[in-house]
Amino acid sequence: MSIGEDRKRKLGRIRTLIYGRTAIIMVAFLAQLGMLAVGYYWLRGYNFVFYWLFVTITVIAIVHVFNTGENPDMKLSWMFPIAVFPVFGAIFYLAIILQPGTKVLYGRQREMSARTKKYVRPDRAVWEKLRADSPQMGQLAHYLYSCDNSPVYEHSTVTYYALGDEQFPHMVEELKKAEDYIFMEFFIVSPGYVWDTLLEILLEKVKEGVEVRFLYDGTCVLWYLPSYYPLLLEQEGIQCRMFSPIKPIFSPHYNNRDHRKIVVIDGKVAFTGGINLSDEYINRKPRFGHWKDAGVMVKGEAVERFAYMFLEMWNMSEGSAPKKRKGSSVDAGGTGREPSGTALVHAARQQGEEDYGKYRRASENALPGDGYVIPYSVCPLGPERVGERVYLDIIHTAHTYVHIMTPYLILDYQMLMALRYAARRGVEVVIIMPHIPDKKYAFLLAKTYYNQLLEAGVRICEYEPGFVHAKVFVSDDCKAVVGTVNLDYRSLYHHFECGLVLYQNSQVALIERDVQDTLSKCLEVIPQDYGRLHLWERALGRIMRIVAPLM
Repeated sequence: MSIGEDRKRKLGRIRTLIYGRTAIIMVAFLAQLGMLAVGYYWLRGYNFVFYWLFVTITVIAIVHVFNTGENPDMKLSWMFPIAVFPVFGAIFYLAIILQPGTKVLYGRQREMSARTKKYVRPDRAVWEKLRADSPQMGQLAHYLYSCDNSPVYEHSTVTYYALGDEQFPHMVEELKKAEDYIFMEFFIVSPGYVWDTLLEILLEKVKEGVEVRFLYDGTCVLWYLPSYYPLLLEQEGIQCRMFSPIKPIFSPHYNNRDHRKIVVIDGKVAFTGGINLSDEYINRKPRFGHWKDAGVMVKGEAVERFAYMFLEMWNMSEGSAPKKRKGSSVDAGGTGREPSGTALVHAARQQGEEDYGKYRRASENALPGDGYVIPYSVCPLGPERVGERVYLDIIHTAHTYVHIMTPYLILDYQMLMALRYAARRGVEVVIIMPHIPDKKYAFLLAKTYYNQLLEAGVRICEYEPGFVHAKVFVSDDCKAVVGTVNLDYRSLYHHFECGLVLYQNSQVALIERDVQDTLSKCLEVIPQDYGRLHLWERALGRIMRIVAPLM
């Protein structure tokens, strides 16, 4: 079977399969919740003993919520279902925190992180130089290395792209040059021009003997790709895994998505940013007006960190490609075996550790320095919120300005206060948001923060031509962050993410220029705008704000 020959026939039937599978999964989820609710009400009325047992469970849940090290907003959000549904909410909470799948995944992630640390070779001289140039940036670099195995690099170059339209041709060009290996990791993969173009290149590179690994998030099985798609790629020589495949079993683990976008080529070139593999990201398919995104190409020593990021996720991934049985074939109605997370952990341990040494940077990859760069990753399973810490560090240390582009604005108390305080102490804080949202409920939720920010002096501007998907921070003409981390709870608390910190790099000026160009196409928000919303829109936004930390 050839993907090239059968792609149109098989992908033409994907929608039917997707919708059928999605419906089954949703019905299964609702059935499980319904059974839990019915069981609770039946047992509550069964006898007096059960009632007090449930009361005890509720008290235990409340005590546990108050004594966790979680963000206060998280605690308050959990108190809502516990208060409204005293027993059912408590049982639901305990089921979430005791869920073994997440603990297994976190254990696996820690193993992968420990493995990476053996291969990372930080240049202490570079860190000392950075610390001498800027003690604050030296401290941030120390934090990222100690918490994320992410060293600071000097001998690397960065190219900033203000649109996916600009990044995509360069990605295609670099992929065609691959000689050794290609690593690709994406949140969204949707059939169309972008994916078809890249797939053609990957298939050609496989024929040339290039090692190709492709990792994508399991939510694609709901909307874009069939469950057996990894097998199709495996049959063509592309190693493929699906992170956390969606199954009809309720689990909080499904909230921890792989939201990263990473391409690594031969250890020499890497790409990251907001651009997924779908046509709207390069404005080839109109959705929500003009799509404003951002990304970077990295060359030199810093590429090795992106390679290690990929390998960590690849080896902890919960959805490796199913294996074809003898005498079997795959057709549009076939299904693929999706091993459990525990089974995959055991299998990986039996296979032994993968040697990362062959992907380590070579001395010839060093390039003339252009400032400092720190690639970093975000793991939602541990105690450190690296993505939020990086953003807060920029906000707290800004002297003149902080300019932000983000598609979503769903803030915890700490981030809200940091933005307000920065504006109060005279820093120019500007947040660029979409004018045409992709998710109405998220847009209404974001607007509930507007007046609090505006009152403190924060400027909020909406990109009138369409949708902003860029995740960019830039400050004081000297530092910037470009990556996959949105300014919302999902990115800051629930998703696997990545980003690139730039300091004294020539691209910082280009990033700020892009911000100013984008601002020229924006409508500035005034306090009266919120009052113009319908009453139901304001009510929905405020209700969503209660549960936003859990979503």
